[in-house]
Formats: sequence, C-alpha cells, structure tokens
Amino acid sequence: MANDFAAEKDALALEVRHWSRASTALADLEVLASSASWQALESYMGLSIRTSLRTLATGVAAEAGVLAARLTTATAPAELAAIRTGMLRLRRRYEQVETVLDFYGDAVNTRTSPRLGAVLRGLDALAVDSMDRVLRPLGMSTPPVLTYLDKGIGASILRSGARLWDASLSPVAAIKITRHNLWRPTSLIHETGHQVAHMTGWTAELGSALYNRMAPVSVLAAESWRSWASEVAADVYAFALLGYAPLPALATVVDGPTSKVFRMPPGDPHPFGWVRVLFNVGLCRSWFGPGPWDGIARTWMLRHPVEKASRDVQAICRASLAQLPALADVCTRMPLRAFGGASLASLADPRAVAPAELARLAERAGASLYTSSYLQRLEAMRVLAWTVLNGQSATGSDDGVELWLRRIGGAAAAAA
Repeated sequence: MANDFAAEKDALALEVRHWSRASTALADLEVLASSASWQALESYMGLSIRTSLRTLATGVAAEAGVLAARLTTATAPAELAAIRTGMLRLRRRYEQVETVLDFYGDAVNTRTSPRLGAVLRGLDALAVDSMDRVLRPLGMSTPPVLTYLDKGIGASILRSGARLWDASLSPVAAIKITRHNLWRPTSLIHETGHQVAHMTGWTAELGSALYNRMAPVSVLAAESWRSWASEVAADVYAFALLGYAPLPALATVVDGPTSKVFRMPPGDPHPFGWVRVLFNVGLCRSWFGPGPWDGIARTWMLRHPVEKASRDVQAICRASLAQLPALADVCTRMPLRAFGGASLASLADPRAVAPAELARLAERAGASLYTSSYLQRLEAMRVLAWTVLNGQSATGSDDGVELWLRRIGGAAAAAA
C-alpha cells in the first residue's frame, strides 16, 4: 500500500509540474502575437487586453501552485484523490484559458503587416465613433474595439463584457471583418449596433414592439419578428448611421440558392434572406423615397419568387411585405426607454445620410474630404457611407477607402 501511495504521489507530482509550467508559459504574450502586432494596437486597448490575458494566465498558474503545495504535505490516499480531482479541474481550466488567449492572439496577430495594422486601427476608430453617436448622449461610456481580419462571408462580434470560454469577461468588443468586405466595411456598424443594443436594452424592447405591431396581422409573423429583434436592431443601427450604403453588401452576403434565401433554421436570430433584404429596402423607402434600392428589391423578388417558399414562410413574407412602412416606423421613429424616451432617429437621423446629402457633403468638402481632421472627427460615418457608395459605382476604386482608413489609423496611433 505504501508503494502504491508513493507511486501515485510521484505521478501526480509530474502532472502538476507539467501543468504548472504550461500555465506559467501562458503569460508570455509575445508567444501569442508578435511585438509588432501588439504595438499596432492603441496603447490603452493593448494594455487592457494584455492585463486581462495575463490575469487569466497567472490565475491558472496560481491554481497549479496550490495543488503543488497540497501535494507536498499529503499523507493519505484520500488527499491524493482530492488532489487528482483538482488537477483534472486545472487541466480543464487551462484549456479554457488557452482558448481565450488563442482567440485574442489570433485577432491581434492580423496586424503583423504595418499596412493592414493601420487599416484595422482605422476600423477600430470608426467602430468607437459609431457607438459614441448614440451612447454618449445617453451618458454611457463606449467600450474599446479590436477589429480583426478573417475568412468567411459574414462579420461577427464578441461583445465587450460577454462571457468567454473560461467564464471571464471580454475586455473589448472584438469585431471580425471579412476579407471580401474589407474595403466596404459597413458590416462594422452592424456589429457595433449589437453592442449598443446590448448596453441600452434595446433588443428586448424592440422585440416587444415588433410583436405588437405584427400580431394583429399574423401571430406567426409577429413571433418571427420578435425572435429576430437582435439582428433587426443591428441592421437598423447600420442604416441610421450609413443609410443605403450597407444594403448592396448585405444583399450579396445573404444571397444564394432560393432554398437558402427562404430557409428559417430553428433558433436562428437572423431574418431569412428574402425578408431581411426587403426590410432594409423598406427602411430606405421610408426615409429617402424612391431610389436605387428599388432596383435591388425588383431583382431580389424576380430572382427569388415567394411562391417557391414553404407555406409558413410565404405567410411571413406576405404579412411582412405589407407592413414594411410600419416596421420602419417602429424601428426608427418610435420613442423607446432604451434611448431615454427618444427614438433612434432623434439620436442618429437617417436623413443626414440620404444619398443626396452625402453627395452634397462630398461636393462641399472637395479634396479635403479624406484629409480634413475636422471631417474625420465629426463626419466619419457620413464619409464612410459616401466612400462605400462611391466605390460601388462602375468607376469606383478601393484605393480611396484604404488610404482614408490608414489615415484614420495613423491619427489614432499618433494620439496614443
């Protein structure tokens, strides 16, 4: 029995030493991302992320230290059994923290290239500016944003304050930008809309308002719109700040075979593609009247005839299509507690980003549109909207977007 005890104690000692060393190594953040990538972050955000990650790593190492101390004084099999349980728990904890560190390390590492680092700093600044527009009048602080480049079709956000894999809280809002939309980054504002909706409590209130508006027409459609409230809020936020600019990119992202465009997977918070595109068209019509969005609607309905949808989806389509003006009013003109009793439009007026207004801004600014620090500070959303729309023309170029983003990123670095 004594030999069994000693053998188990020696085996545990080896395992605890292994996980102790591995946990200590997690704190070396230069292994996660290069020095150049860390330096490409604004100083306050880099410090916040580094502090948070080191705290997680040292916490795991401290747990290993406690187990090592308990093992030194263990004299009974029951104590070894408890230490082994703790060691298995430590290993699970290590894996969870490693997942967190890898996520942020991969995100930071997308800034290894100085050129891309400057662009992503510019997107960080735009994201913060987009949230300031609504949060600041409400007396709320805007969280820092870490944008990163990744593959895929759609953008995404890991919200600031969200629970991570190890149950810690995200120190920043981490927003994925897809490569194919890097030079028309309107999805960035959709993702910051998620953060704003979460912080203000907009989603639940909007969901109830959408349900109440649609219920007299169709309970099935009302339940669907309530379940889509989080994504509807994000789309509406992008519309309020950028107007028509996000719609062509959105239509590209959600397009596909007609069966996919009408698909409603259980639990999916996104409106299915057909109704989502036409809802965004409805927002444009509600605020701007006739325009190029009408052509998108015609093409969309010809490409994806509603008759090809299932019976329930057809019912939702037809009920929703008839109520688009009312849905636009609910989303943009209705006073809400989330906005201090005001409407979203009173904080971010869509009329300021009507195509004609954007054209007037560009004409007045002339060559200074992309060089003026004043416009960069006060009109960043409108300049972004105009630049994206201008880039979508047959003669448009991505060069202007990149240079502008790099200029914003350089200004952010200089300020830091």
